[in-house]
Amino acid sequence: MHGYVELHGHRGARGLRPENTLPGLAFALELGVDALEFDVAMSADGQLVLTHDLIVSPVTSADTGMAQPGDDMFPYVGKPIISLTLPQLRTLDVGVRLPQRPDDRFALTQVPLPDTRMPTLGAVLGLIGALGADHVRLNVELKSDPTRPGLSADPVRFTEAVVRELERHDRLSRSAILSFDWRVVAAAGSLAPRRYALVERATMTPEWMNGLHLDDVDGDLAAAAQIVGATTLSPDRELVDGSMMESAAQRRMPVVVWTVNEPDEASRLIDMGAAGIVTDYPDRMRRLWAARGLALPEAVSPLRPVGA
Repeated sequence: MHGYVELHGHRGARGLRPENTLPGLAFALELGVDALEFDVAMSADGQLVLTHDLIVSPVTSADTGMAQPGDDMFPYVGKPIISLTLPQLRTLDVGVRLPQRPDDRFALTQVPLPDTRMPTLGAVLGLIGALGADHVRLNVELKSDPTRPGLSADPVRFTEAVVRELERHDRLSRSAILSFDWRVVAAAGSLAPRRYALVERATMTPEWMNGLHLDDVDGDLAAAAQIVGATTLSPDRELVDGSMMESAAQRRMPVVVWTVNEPDEASRLIDMGAAGIVTDYPDRMRRLWAARGLALPEAVSPLRPVGA
């Protein structure tokens, strides 16, 4: 029996609308999700912006012009986020997916929204307030790569800045801090009530895991996540097996699995005891939830013009 399984929108609803954008996040809320997951990085001027990539991606971003005449940093695509200011990043069009490979499945299902700009975390929090979506948890993934320190903000400073912005909007108690860089998870230990230890095969190393060696815990990711101070283990779907779920259950640590886009796989993971499913297609998962008799998250009414 599963009392409640959470449905998490990945980067908003990446399969349906441009990722990490205000219209994409709003669309996920209008479909109905328990948690809204999105990615944050820090700009050169210390602003918190939504982006999955630490280097401006040619897939999700296009240059439209210079922030000011004669800008030596232009073009901005291909430059590190941390080397660009908010005015420079705001020139980018992030509303049209520009696939670099013929097998880019999201290009087939994602509705383009040209002239969409990269939002700040503050703008997202303002949108949540305007939509009255206070019941939806915000899962804020801090993008940080300990193997490329020149591309990442200091993990403690970065974590403190995100927490400060969430507090300023009175959202911290209804948010979670997520990261593959477990230095961020550790830094959030005394600051945020919910902390997700993200993990995939490539990050199962001491560099990523705040110095922890998996061998020291017999390869037990749930044990490692507990040591670093996580409240939730969030693994790549390919890592999930019975022993992981059993260890997590013994520690009373929820397991939230990403990124699951096929209903059959989601159903299998739910049967294994997953507490939440992160998906690019909340619409597909809502149909699965309904078919299984699971409680559906409440949809948020869209904003409408005054007088409409």
